Amino acid sequence: MNNRLVLGTAQLGLPYGIANKTGQPNQVLANAIIQEAWENGIQEFDTAQGYGESEQVLGKSIRQLNIADNVKIITKPNPQVDHLNSDSLENAIASSLKNIGVERLHGIILHREELLPLWNRGLADTLSKLLNKGMFQKIGVSVYTPAKAIEAINTEGIDMVQIPTNILDRRFEKAGVFQLAKVKKKDVYIRSIFLQGLLLMDPRTIPGKMKYAVPYIEKLENLSKEFGLTRHEIAFGYIKKEMPAAQIIFGAETKQQVAENLAAWKKDFPISLSDKIRMNFSDVSERILSPNLW
Repeated sequence: MNNRLVLGTAQLGLPYGIANKTGQPNQVLANAIIQEAWENGIQEFDTAQGYGESEQVLGKSIRQLNIADNVKIITKPNPQVDHLNSDSLENAIASSLKNIGVERLHGIILHREELLPLWNRGLADTLSKLLNKGMFQKIGVSVYTPAKAIEAINTEGIDMVQIPTNILDRRFEKAGVFQLAKVKKKDVYIRSIFLQGLLLMDPRTIPGKMKYAVPYIEKLENLSKEFGLTRHEIAFGYIKKEMPAAQIIFGAETKQQVAENLAAWKKDFPISLSDKIRMNFSDVSERILSPNLW
Protein backbone atom coordinates (compact mmCIF):
# COMPACT_ATOMS: atom_id res chain seq x y z
CA MET A 1 0.00 0.00 0.00
CA ASN A 2 1.31 3.45 -0.94
CA ASN A 3 -0.08 5.19 2.11
CA ARG A 4 2.16 8.26 1.79
CA LEU A 5 1.00 9.04 -1.73
CA VAL A 6 -2.13 11.10 -2.38
CA LEU A 7 -3.57 11.61 -5.85
CA GLY A 8 -4.37 15.27 -6.45
CA THR A 9 -7.35 15.70 -8.76
CA ALA A 10 -7.14 19.33 -9.93
CA GLN A 11 -6.32 17.87 -13.37
CA LEU A 12 -9.66 16.03 -13.44
CA GLY A 13 -11.63 19.24 -13.16
CA LEU A 14 -9.70 21.74 -15.27
CA PRO A 15 -6.59 22.03 -17.47
CA TYR A 16 -3.92 22.46 -14.78
CA GLY A 17 -0.20 23.28 -14.72
CA ILE A 18 2.35 24.96 -16.97
CA ALA A 19 3.37 21.60 -18.51
CA ASN A 20 -0.16 20.29 -19.17
CA LYS A 21 -0.35 18.99 -22.75
CA THR A 22 -3.53 16.92 -22.71
CA GLY A 23 -6.03 19.28 -21.06
CA GLN A 24 -8.86 18.04 -18.86
CA PRO A 25 -9.50 14.28 -19.22
CA ASN A 26 -13.00 12.96 -19.95
CA GLN A 27 -14.82 10.67 -17.49
CA VAL A 28 -13.51 7.44 -19.05
CA LEU A 29 -9.91 8.67 -18.75
CA ALA A 30 -10.59 9.97 -15.25
CA ASN A 31 -11.88 6.54 -14.23
CA ALA A 32 -8.72 4.92 -15.61
CA ILE A 33 -6.53 7.40 -13.65
CA ILE A 34 -8.38 6.74 -10.36
CA GLN A 35 -8.40 2.97 -10.95
CA GLU A 36 -4.65 2.89 -11.66
CA ALA A 37 -3.97 4.79 -8.43
CA TRP A 38 -6.36 2.62 -6.39
CA GLU A 39 -5.02 -0.68 -7.72
CA ASN A 40 -1.52 0.42 -6.79
CA GLY A 41 -2.38 1.10 -3.18
CA ILE A 42 -3.27 4.81 -3.25
CA GLN A 43 -6.35 5.27 -1.10
CA GLU A 44 -6.29 9.02 -0.52
CA PHE A 45 -7.45 11.71 -2.95
CA ASP A 46 -7.21 15.50 -2.74
CA THR A 47 -9.78 17.74 -4.43
CA ALA A 48 -11.49 21.14 -4.02
CA GLN A 49 -14.65 22.97 -4.97
CA GLY A 50 -12.41 25.46 -6.76
CA TYR A 51 -11.02 22.79 -9.14
CA GLY A 52 -13.76 23.09 -11.75
CA GLU A 53 -15.64 19.78 -12.00
CA SER A 54 -13.05 17.80 -10.03
CA GLU A 55 -15.36 16.75 -7.16
CA GLN A 56 -18.09 15.56 -9.53
CA VAL A 57 -15.66 13.66 -11.80
CA LEU A 58 -13.93 12.07 -8.81
CA GLY A 59 -17.34 11.14 -7.34
CA LYS A 60 -18.43 9.38 -10.53
CA SER A 61 -15.15 7.43 -10.65
CA ILE A 62 -15.48 6.37 -7.01
CA ARG A 63 -19.04 5.17 -7.59
CA GLN A 64 -18.22 3.33 -10.80
CA LEU A 65 -15.23 1.63 -9.15
CA ASN A 66 -17.35 0.86 -6.06
CA ILE A 67 -14.71 2.13 -3.60
CA ALA A 68 -16.67 4.85 -1.77
CA ASP A 69 -16.50 3.00 1.56
CA ASN A 70 -12.71 2.74 1.53
CA VAL A 71 -11.37 5.98 0.08
CA LYS A 72 -10.03 8.90 2.11
CA ILE A 73 -11.03 12.22 0.54
CA ILE A 74 -9.75 15.68 1.37
CA THR A 75 -11.54 18.67 -0.14
CA LYS A 76 -11.57 22.45 0.24
CA PRO A 77 -14.72 24.57 0.32
CA ASN A 78 -14.78 27.33 -2.29
CA PRO A 79 -12.91 30.32 -0.78
CA GLN A 80 -15.81 32.55 -1.95
CA VAL A 81 -18.12 30.84 0.59
CA ASP A 82 -18.73 33.00 3.68
CA HIS A 83 -16.71 30.96 6.18
CA LEU A 84 -18.17 32.90 9.10
CA ASN A 85 -21.73 31.96 8.13
CA SER A 86 -22.22 28.51 9.66
CA ASP A 87 -25.14 27.61 7.35
CA SER A 88 -23.21 28.58 4.22
CA LEU A 89 -20.19 26.56 5.28
CA GLU A 90 -22.27 23.52 6.25
CA ASN A 91 -24.11 23.68 2.90
CA ALA A 92 -20.79 23.89 1.05
CA ILE A 93 -19.44 20.82 2.83
CA ALA A 94 -22.75 18.95 2.35
CA SER A 95 -22.52 19.69 -1.37
CA SER A 96 -18.98 18.21 -1.45
CA LEU A 97 -20.22 15.05 0.27
CA LYS A 98 -23.00 14.77 -2.33
CA ASN A 99 -20.67 15.48 -5.29
CA ILE A 100 -18.10 12.94 -4.15
CA GLY A 101 -20.61 10.38 -2.92
CA VAL A 102 -19.05 9.59 0.46
CA GLU A 103 -20.68 9.65 3.89
CA ARG A 104 -17.76 11.39 5.56
CA LEU A 105 -14.67 13.25 4.33
CA HIS A 106 -11.23 12.45 5.69
CA GLY A 107 -10.48 16.15 5.88
CA ILE A 108 -11.69 19.67 5.17
CA ILE A 109 -8.98 22.13 4.25
CA LEU A 110 -9.28 25.90 4.14
CA HIS A 111 -8.27 26.71 0.57
CA ARG A 112 -6.29 29.86 1.36
CA GLU A 113 -4.07 30.98 4.21
CA GLU A 114 -5.97 34.30 4.15
CA LEU A 115 -8.83 32.43 5.87
CA LEU A 116 -6.71 31.67 8.95
CA PRO A 117 -7.55 34.96 10.76
CA LEU A 118 -11.21 33.85 10.78
CA TRP A 119 -10.31 30.91 13.03
CA ASN A 120 -10.82 32.80 16.29
CA ARG A 121 -13.77 34.79 14.93
CA GLY A 122 -16.17 31.84 14.87
CA LEU A 123 -14.72 29.56 12.20
CA ALA A 124 -13.17 27.20 14.78
CA ASP A 125 -16.53 26.77 16.53
CA THR A 126 -18.42 26.14 13.28
CA LEU A 127 -15.92 23.55 12.04
CA SER A 128 -15.83 21.87 15.44
CA LYS A 129 -19.64 21.46 15.36
CA LEU A 130 -19.53 20.04 11.81
CA LEU A 131 -16.72 17.69 12.85
CA ASN A 132 -18.89 16.45 15.73
CA LYS A 133 -21.77 15.95 13.27
CA GLY A 134 -19.52 13.45 11.49
CA MET A 135 -19.15 15.34 8.19
CA PHE A 136 -15.34 14.99 8.26
CA GLN A 137 -12.54 13.68 10.49
CA LYS A 138 -9.85 16.36 10.31
CA ILE A 139 -9.45 20.10 9.73
CA GLY A 140 -6.59 21.72 7.86
CA VAL A 141 -5.40 24.72 5.90
CA SER A 142 -3.50 25.16 2.65
CA VAL A 143 -0.72 27.75 3.01
CA TYR A 144 1.96 29.37 0.83
CA THR A 145 4.41 30.67 3.44
CA PRO A 146 6.40 29.07 6.28
CA ALA A 147 5.10 31.70 8.73
CA LYS A 148 1.49 30.70 8.05
CA ALA A 149 2.39 27.00 8.21
CA ILE A 150 3.88 27.53 11.67
CA GLU A 151 0.84 29.54 12.75
CA ALA A 152 -1.48 26.77 11.55
CA ILE A 153 0.52 23.99 13.22
CA ASN A 154 0.47 25.94 16.49
CA THR A 155 -3.32 26.43 16.29
CA GLU A 156 -5.35 24.10 18.47
CA GLY A 157 -8.03 22.35 16.41
CA ILE A 158 -6.08 22.39 13.14
CA ASP A 159 -4.89 18.85 12.41
CA MET A 160 -3.25 19.18 9.02
CA VAL A 161 -1.38 21.67 6.86
CA GLN A 162 -0.84 21.58 3.09
CA ILE A 163 2.34 23.24 1.82
CA PRO A 164 4.32 23.63 -1.41
CA THR A 165 7.75 21.98 -1.23
CA ASN A 166 10.15 20.66 -3.86
CA ILE A 167 13.85 20.47 -4.62
CA LEU A 168 13.95 24.18 -5.42
CA ASP A 169 11.51 25.30 -2.73
CA ARG A 170 13.02 24.37 0.60
CA ARG A 171 11.74 27.34 2.62
CA PHE A 172 9.52 25.17 4.86
CA GLU A 173 12.36 22.72 5.50
CA LYS A 174 14.68 25.55 6.56
CA ALA A 175 12.01 27.15 8.78
CA GLY A 176 11.62 23.93 10.79
CA VAL A 177 8.01 23.31 9.72
CA PHE A 178 8.44 19.52 9.51
CA GLN A 179 10.08 19.23 12.93
CA LEU A 180 7.36 21.38 14.51
CA ALA A 181 4.61 19.29 12.90
CA LYS A 182 6.21 16.14 14.31
CA VAL A 183 6.35 17.61 17.83
CA LYS A 184 2.73 18.82 17.61
CA LYS A 185 1.56 15.57 15.96
CA LYS A 186 0.07 17.41 12.97
CA ASP A 187 -0.20 15.97 9.44
CA VAL A 188 1.79 17.62 6.64
CA TYR A 189 0.72 17.29 3.00
CA ILE A 190 3.25 18.38 0.39
CA ARG A 191 1.97 19.70 -2.92
CA SER A 192 3.75 21.16 -5.95
CA ILE A 193 6.63 18.64 -5.82
CA PHE A 194 7.24 19.25 -9.54
CA LEU A 195 6.52 23.00 -9.25
CA GLN A 196 3.43 22.65 -11.48
CA GLY A 197 5.51 20.62 -13.95
CA LEU A 198 8.27 23.23 -14.39
CA LEU A 199 10.94 20.90 -12.93
CA LEU A 200 10.21 18.28 -15.60
CA MET A 201 10.02 20.57 -18.65
CA ASP A 202 12.47 20.58 -21.53
CA PRO A 203 14.41 23.85 -20.94
CA ARG A 204 13.87 24.76 -24.63
CA THR A 205 10.09 24.76 -24.17
CA ILE A 206 10.01 27.00 -21.09
CA PRO A 207 8.06 30.17 -22.04
CA GLY A 208 10.20 33.22 -22.92
CA LYS A 209 8.99 35.29 -19.98
CA MET A 210 10.34 32.57 -17.66
CA LYS A 211 13.82 32.19 -19.13
CA TYR A 212 15.17 33.08 -15.68
CA ALA A 213 14.17 29.54 -14.57
CA VAL A 214 16.28 27.80 -17.25
CA PRO A 215 19.63 27.78 -15.34
CA TYR A 216 17.99 25.95 -12.44
CA ILE A 217 16.46 23.31 -14.72
CA GLU A 218 19.84 22.87 -16.45
CA LYS A 219 21.54 22.42 -13.07
CA LEU A 220 18.97 19.78 -12.22
CA GLU A 221 19.54 18.08 -15.57
CA ASN A 222 23.29 17.92 -14.80
CA LEU A 223 22.55 16.19 -11.48
CA SER A 224 20.26 13.82 -13.36
CA LYS A 225 23.12 12.80 -15.68
CA GLU A 226 25.61 12.56 -12.82
CA PHE A 227 23.46 10.22 -10.71
CA GLY A 228 21.68 8.31 -13.47
CA LEU A 229 18.23 9.29 -12.23
CA THR A 230 15.58 11.23 -14.15
CA ARG A 231 14.55 14.68 -12.89
CA HIS A 232 11.21 13.07 -12.07
CA GLU A 233 12.91 10.46 -9.87
CA ILE A 234 15.06 13.12 -8.19
CA ALA A 235 12.03 15.34 -7.44
CA PHE A 236 10.16 12.45 -5.83
CA GLY A 237 13.18 10.88 -4.16
CA TYR A 238 14.32 14.00 -2.33
CA ILE A 239 10.90 14.59 -0.75
CA LYS A 240 10.52 10.89 0.10
CA LYS A 241 13.95 10.76 1.77
CA GLU A 242 14.10 14.14 3.48
CA MET A 243 10.46 14.50 4.67
CA PRO A 244 9.76 10.92 5.76
CA ALA A 245 6.57 11.68 7.70
CA ALA A 246 4.83 13.84 5.08
CA GLN A 247 2.05 12.82 2.70
CA ILE A 248 2.88 13.64 -0.91
CA ILE A 249 0.28 14.87 -3.39
CA PHE A 250 0.85 14.35 -7.10
CA GLY A 251 -1.45 14.86 -10.06
CA ALA A 252 -1.85 13.02 -13.35
CA GLU A 253 -3.52 13.72 -16.69
CA THR A 254 -3.33 10.10 -17.89
CA LYS A 255 -3.25 6.57 -16.47
CA GLN A 256 0.31 6.25 -17.78
CA GLN A 257 1.40 9.28 -15.73
CA VAL A 258 0.11 7.58 -12.58
CA ALA A 259 2.26 4.52 -13.42
CA GLU A 260 5.29 6.74 -14.14
CA ASN A 261 4.89 8.51 -10.80
CA LEU A 262 4.64 5.19 -8.94
CA ALA A 263 7.77 3.92 -10.70
CA ALA A 264 9.67 7.12 -9.79
CA TRP A 265 8.51 6.79 -6.18
CA LYS A 266 10.02 3.28 -5.90
CA LYS A 267 13.53 4.31 -7.01
CA ASP A 268 16.40 4.31 -4.51
CA PHE A 269 17.71 7.77 -3.69
CA PRO A 270 21.35 8.26 -2.57
CA ILE A 271 22.05 10.48 0.45
CA SER A 272 24.93 12.12 -1.45
CA LEU A 273 22.36 13.47 -3.94
CA SER A 274 20.40 15.07 -1.07
CA ASP A 275 23.59 16.91 -0.09
CA LYS A 276 24.13 18.13 -3.66
CA ILE A 277 20.55 19.38 -3.91
CA ARG A 278 20.95 21.35 -0.69
CA MET A 279 24.18 22.82 -2.02
CA ASN A 280 22.94 23.66 -5.53
CA PHE A 281 19.53 25.03 -4.59
CA SER A 282 20.08 26.76 -1.29
CA ASP A 283 18.65 30.15 -2.18
CA VAL A 284 16.17 30.17 -5.06
CA SER A 285 14.25 33.36 -5.86
CA GLU A 286 10.56 33.49 -4.94
CA ARG A 287 9.94 34.60 -8.54
CA ILE A 288 10.53 30.94 -9.46
CA LEU A 289 8.99 29.33 -6.37
CA SER A 290 5.61 31.10 -6.55
CA PRO A 291 3.57 30.30 -9.70
CA ASN A 292 1.39 33.38 -9.02
CA LEU A 293 4.48 35.49 -9.85
CA TRP A 294 5.14 33.77 -13.20
